[in-house]
Amino acid sequence: MRGLGAGLGVAAAMAVALATPVSAQPNGYWYHGHHYYRCRVNQHQHAVAGTVIGAVAGGLLGNAIGHGRAGGTIIGAGAGAVIGHQIGRSTHPC
Repeated sequence: MRGLGAGLGVAAAMAVALATPVSAQPNGYWYHGHHYYRCRVNQHQHAVAGTVIGAVAGGLLGNAIGHGRAGGTIIGAGAGAVIGHQIGRSTHPC
């Protein structure tokens, strides 16, 4: 149960970090299309952060659910990475 609590704690921290409103994030530039480029860079950075955080949280959760077996950890990390990537991309629309 200790691993499950840690996994849920990491997942909650990830949700708070990725749920920052777009209005609170730095704005891009409006000069000759730089806004779009800057926006895509920010979107990519959010997707990378979501992938890493999701993989760690999913691995911890999979480890707890799988009772320490490697299969649960690997499946949890993979699923967490995919979900975290999608959440990270969607929190910063261009």
